[in-house]
Amino acid sequence: MQYNIMDYGALPDGKTNNQKQIQAAIEDCAKTGGRVLVPAGNFLSGTIQLKSNVELYLEKGSVLTASNSPEDIIDFSEDRDAMDGIENVCFLYACHARNITISGEGTIDGQGRKVYLDDNADEGFHECPLAVAGFRARTTYLEDVDGLQVRGITFYDACFWTLHMAGCRNVIIRNCIIESGDDSIVLKATRPVWEKYGSCENIVITNCILHSRDSALKIGTETWGDIRNVIFGDCVVRDCSRAVGIWVRDGGTIEDIQIHHITGNTKRYADGVDRTFAPRWWGKGEPIFLSAGYRKGEKKYPGKIRRITFDHIRLYSESALFLAGEEDSVIEDIRITDSRITWKKQSVHNPGVFDEQPSDRDVYEHRIPWLYTRYVEGLTVEGIYEIDPSLEEYVDREEILEESSRISIKR
Repeated sequence: MQYNIMDYGALPDGKTNNQKQIQAAIEDCAKTGGRVLVPAGNFLSGTIQLKSNVELYLEKGSVLTASNSPEDIIDFSEDRDAMDGIENVCFLYACHARNITISGEGTIDGQGRKVYLDDNADEGFHECPLAVAGFRARTTYLEDVDGLQVRGITFYDACFWTLHMAGCRNVIIRNCIIESGDDSIVLKATRPVWEKYGSCENIVITNCILHSRDSALKIGTETWGDIRNVIFGDCVVRDCSRAVGIWVRDGGTIEDIQIHHITGNTKRYADGVDRTFAPRWWGKGEPIFLSAGYRKGEKKYPGKIRRITFDHIRLYSESALFLAGEEDSVIEDIRITDSRITWKKQSVHNPGVFDEQPSDRDVYEHRIPWLYTRYVEGLTVEGIYEIDPSLEEYVDREEILEESSRISIKR
């Protein structure tokens, strides 16, 4: 059955809070199962709780706009078993539900433009993270939803994380175009989620175009539990700070990750280092970044990174292939094969720093080799690795920095 929100009195004026009308349609739909229709028009709303066996369908020309008013956003923190404590409010919410679909040709608008501002913290580059100027809520928080489907829809201008799935296993992400300030796609094992639902595993990401001023794909840093069985392939990485970043910090293991057929470029962006909130991006143009290190002020065992394969990687980049462990957290069994990486000048910023955030090492000045390793055992690198004349003075064509590492290289 179909339930049109306008039959419940919703007004498409972009000003009226239609939360009660939309929620009423969802509650009725949940009794029978079916579709809640958002027709063409701009419908403002406070928090909407999605229910089992309900499809939220946005018709072409429809906009579902998240309210920026705190009084319109419901805090479900008491209901969320695994919320991580960061800004416990969201626009679209579901927990312990089944068979939820968000679909259609419409747009979900987070109104981030009303929350963020450019305070010129990077002194004229206008590239650094934006400052937060008001209340913000996650666009979605979907915990332990079995049979979740999101398709066709456009998420626009989120003011906090866009599509946040917690405790949802066996995930396929495909055919997406993602443009973001923060990382495009992130896999984590936060402590509360891991304690309740176990490891983050069985994830396929394919046929996507990804742009971010952080990583296209980030795995970690929260690694209280394990992350395994991930395939990332057949994707375009466009103007990202990093293509793939993998971190362990909290004792978990990241293993059995396959990354293949990735093309595009990575580059460096300006930071706003004198600002307290979000002063820097994570990444300085690395094509591949693997890091097993201590959090700042801690000497706890970081965890394990092992059995990671990269093949058919075609990237233009501005910083080193970076693989760095610690003496008690050695990175193991990494293969980079059948790949071609070219170091080429793309930004106005000159290479010369390593970025190991978040860690005691933090960001520090360092000359840039084409490959940097520290405490890596069983690294195989095969392919074509070349330096364009535009970066000749910054990247050493021959130098490989090794610290307690075992490497097999064929170029």
